[in-house]
Amino acid sequence: MRLSRLADYAIMLMTHAAQHPAESHTAAESAAATQLPVPTVARVMARLRRAGLLASERGARGGYRLGRPAAAIPVGAIVSLFDGPVMLTRCARSGPRLCEIEALCPSRVGLQRLNLAVHKALDDVTLAELAQPVASALRPSPPSRAALVEDRSP
Repeated sequence: MRLSRLADYAIMLMTHAAQHPAESHTAAESAAATQLPVPTVARVMARLRRAGLLASERGARGGYRLGRPAAAIPVGAIVSLFDGPVMLTRCARSGPRLCEIEALCPSRVGLQRLNLAVHKALDDVTLAELAQPVASALRPSPPSRAALVEDRSP
């Protein structure tokens, strides 16, 4: 599975907005911050606004802001807006009992489980999680108290 370029750009732009939630973001400012072309950024941001993921403000200090809190925006909502429903196989699109070879397919149950797992993964990760600073996202968790006690054993 590979995200389209527009879905990737949308995630980048939404992450940028989530990292600076108190600010309004113009297409030009967002393009400069993400190194994406201004016309593409303008189109992507307009589509995100129409879907309610971004809200627009008019005026001299206008621009775009998140349409709702970053923690309430699953990554799956952004991806499906640009790529449509995520499906690993063609039979996932047609659903059960609509595939002409369903009765013969030995992998259909496993593939349906994988498709559901991908959907769950995209919906379980929120924009707020993506917007965490890189350093804190990569920093290892501190060892548990039990692990510290075990390390002191003779």
